[in-house]
Amino acid sequence: MAFLGKLGDKISSKVHKLGSEVKEELHDQAPVNQNRYGSFAAPREGNDVKWYVDGCGYFWAVSVALERATESIWILDWWLSPELYLRRPPALHEQYRLDRMLKAAADRGVKVNVIVYKEVTQALTLSSSHTKHALEDLSPNICVFRHPDHLPDAQTLQSSLTSSFSNFKATAASISKLPGDALQALYGGYDDVILYWAHHEKLCLVDGHTAFMGGLDMCYGRWDTNQHAIADAHPANLNEIVFPGQDFNNARIMDFSDVVHWDQNKLDRTESSRMGWTDISISMHGPVVHDLRKHFVDRWNFIYNEKYDVRQDTRYSRLSMMHTSPLPPHERGDHEPRRHHMREFEARLEEDPRMQRMEERLGENRHMQHLEEKLEERFGERFNLGEDSADLSLAQGPMPCQIVRSCSKWSNGTSTEHSIQNAYISIIESAQHFVYIENQFFITATATTPKPVQNRIGAAIVARILRAARAGEKFKVMVIMPAIPAFAGDLKDEASLGTRAIMEFQYNSVNRSGHSIMEAISKEGYNPMEYIRFYNLRNYDRINVSGTMQNIEQSSGVDYELARREHDDRLDPMGYSAQGGQKYAQESAAQENSGRYQQAARDIGASSRWDSVSECYMLNGEDIRNVPWQQGSVPEIDAFVSEELYVHTKVLIADDRVVICGSANLNDRSQLGTHDSEIACVIQDPTPIDSTMDGEPYRASEFAATLRRQIFRKHLGLIPPQDMTLPDQNFEPVGTPNKYDFGSREDALVTDPLSDHFQNFWNARAHTNTEAFGRIFHPVPHDSVKNWKDYDRFYEQFFHEADEEADGKSGKKKPAKYRWGHVVRENFAEGEQGLREVKDLLSTIKGTVVEMPLLFLIEEDIAKEGLSLNAFTEDVYT
Repeated sequence: MAFLGKLGDKISSKVHKLGSEVKEELHDQAPVNQNRYGSFAAPREGNDVKWYVDGCGYFWAVSVALERATESIWILDWWLSPELYLRRPPALHEQYRLDRMLKAAADRGVKVNVIVYKEVTQALTLSSSHTKHALEDLSPNICVFRHPDHLPDAQTLQSSLTSSFSNFKATAASISKLPGDALQALYGGYDDVILYWAHHEKLCLVDGHTAFMGGLDMCYGRWDTNQHAIADAHPANLNEIVFPGQDFNNARIMDFSDVVHWDQNKLDRTESSRMGWTDISISMHGPVVHDLRKHFVDRWNFIYNEKYDVRQDTRYSRLSMMHTSPLPPHERGDHEPRRHHMREFEARLEEDPRMQRMEERLGENRHMQHLEEKLEERFGERFNLGEDSADLSLAQGPMPCQIVRSCSKWSNGTSTEHSIQNAYISIIESAQHFVYIENQFFITATATTPKPVQNRIGAAIVARILRAARAGEKFKVMVIMPAIPAFAGDLKDEASLGTRAIMEFQYNSVNRSGHSIMEAISKEGYNPMEYIRFYNLRNYDRINVSGTMQNIEQSSGVDYELARREHDDRLDPMGYSAQGGQKYAQESAAQENSGRYQQAARDIGASSRWDSVSECYMLNGEDIRNVPWQQGSVPEIDAFVSEELYVHTKVLIADDRVVICGSANLNDRSQLGTHDSEIACVIQDPTPIDSTMDGEPYRASEFAATLRRQIFRKHLGLIPPQDMTLPDQNFEPVGTPNKYDFGSREDALVTDPLSDHFQNFWNARAHTNTEAFGRIFHPVPHDSVKNWKDYDRFYEQFFHEADEEADGKSGKKKPAKYRWGHVVRENFAEGEQGLREVKDLLSTIKGTVVEMPLLFLIEEDIAKEGLSLNAFTEDVYT
């Protein structure tokens, strides 16, 4: 006890000194951050990082980590769906639904802390309220914060503006007509900052030592395999359904709706496809995780001080950096006894009256948060306890990493930081050979004017290309982005203003407006296509509405969709917590239909081998012309469907040596710091591998090169289809290295991103795919559609409902000729000949890469067709 007394005196003395320092800082302007890129975090040596391409392997790895959790689980998400299955198919992995995994962890004594974005309910369908209550009802060990609040102030409540929001639906069209003061009232204000910005980070920290981050929220619509099957009808076996309930989604057809009832999905999967989702995430060990922990603690305590301190609810409390283990269980070894002594020390320290009084004072003043953090840094993790002190910064691997972020006063309680934008610009400017960008958005500026776009990533791209062009150097920038934002509706409809606005801002960044990247390069006398190209992704599938489905429906007397919905009910969360996670003792009467259907399927003995044909455009996949079809009521040609493969990735790779991976889009919302909150990691792996660059020997980084090659091979169809039931090394958390087949023929095709051979191969495949999709499915956007008349000719006449008013049937609609995403049959011969023509064209499609249609609606003012943007919509959509 004497030791503790002396130690307490020592701490007390340092607290007074440190308190004075911090008090002075609070009254003065905060100094500019001196870390690289202006980040709150310095570069950290000695980390281990692992990549994941798409959600299948990533979510499996998260499930492994959650299963191993012993102390804490911290999650940041834009949207979190408690009913998300981390392993598929769900019928074989019912215990791996997210809410069940978090409950199991909480029942083991693990403390679960979750922060989700609190949406504007008039504008978004995320239902963070459902997330909060569904999880917190499972265990007192689960705490969920929602932020920010969107409430009008007292003055507004007493004004006539309030009446404007009765039954208001915040569509892009309706918002564009509101005055500015009404918008501020709707979204609320914080020190003159209008809160129509979002918390957009995606982060999961397990026991303080394993981090998962990147582009994937743990929510509906994100799980996917590398081949991105978009058909999910399984007539021979309902247990093979991969996307239950609302997880089967196509945002271009309809948005999520009533997500509280996860199984209520209005999208008929016998008629419509889902939309595939491509994304990149990482997992990490090492000192860099400390900065992610600090970021989470900052966020949690900021929200606690702002919203929850006054509530006096014992469920909620501030977080401390002290109380998470910094070492993975399998690496603690001899450190565990030291960890035990550390816990004893912390417990005694917390009982010391001096520390209690100091903690009370800290809790009274939210502005003293930084003091507490400095105390924890100095005395929690870095205080020298002699031989019993664990080395809490023990290296986990060879990789230098740095956390960068976008945040400001409204989102984090700190001064504005835009270190993600700084990192993008710096890495682009210093790139020697090539830059690869894959991002959900591409909205950027090449100059300080014209407004409203402010981020200067585009200017960095132009400057770097012009430097190479003037020096006669070979330099390439490749950009992959979605063909169209994932919002529902026909582009021509008024309700699609938001979609068109984003597309216009993106085209203005790429090749229009007089200030675009391509125009800036062209003005200097160089051909921009020699230096930068843009691409989208698209794929196809075949819905198994064959004779197999018809025969089973007739035998059982049950419609497939009815059986499917009741099968989803069996996986329903309702009553789960009350049931203690156990299956019902007997099936309810509501499940009798699905039971009869399943029994008839077993009696018939049909095969489910070709429930999806997505393997056909991947490596070693069957030629689509050889895939069988059992004739039924639906002709095979009408079973083929296509949709854009939605790019949700937020990745930059330069020179096969450096990677930025995180949650930040390439637009003002993500890059400015004052808008959406974001987190990302800059990774520079020093592990060298032999490679080539423009035909010359080259030393690349293993992490960057393998990630880039895996992505390229997937887009080109040069990897085999992924089997969700056969996990490999790439399904494991960090600690198990990524599996990559160096030296294979397919690897050799993508090794050198700067070579003419590779560039010609990539561009030829993109062109072939584009031509085939265009002829078979007539997707928009498309280069042949330069104005709205072209749009009507190429798209509307086939897929849009027509008015019947001319026939005296006012208010009624004539059905479209073809369902969204289906084959335009009249482009082909009738009968079997037409089917053969379609399959011949489909057989030429390999991978998913297609050309971005740079001429789409180039003769039109896309966003302002019938409506004008106001300052609000400009800010929101950039």
